[in-house]
Amino acid sequence: MSLNPYLFFNGNCREALEFYAGIFGGTPDIMTADGMPPEYEVPDDQKDWVMHGSLKVRDGLLMASDSFTGTSDPMAGCGIQLDYPTAATAKEIFDKLADGGEITMAWERTFWSAGFGTLTDKFGIRWMIGCDEAPATA
Repeated sequence: MSLNPYLFFNGNCREALEFYAGIFGGTPDIMTADGMPPEYEVPDDQKDWVMHGSLKVRDGLLMASDSFTGTSDPMAGCGIQLDYPTAATAKEIFDKLADGGEITMAWERTFWSAGFGTLTDKFGIRWMIGCDEAPATA
């Protein structure tokens, strides 16, 4: 069994998946609406929208698509949490995801970890980034 987040966007899914690929590596697998059967009646201005996309991130998949109603609300009550072995690696990912977004908890040492922070990226996706490295003791 695997648990994979599925994100919805309003016409900018391809841009988001390419942004995440630039951070996490890999190449997004993207199926667009122009391949859907005619009975789905996709408007011409949405033919290049993402019907289904995925990106391998570590041991899981980040899956996504555009909401063809164009009314996908930003995430609420949910976030994607990633842990990395070291604070240095986690901080690098945190900074890249924060580019153009909003930091909601600045990256800092906590009582449970050498580093942790939260943010909402420029696509409205909420992230919690941490590390397995223990906090330094005084």
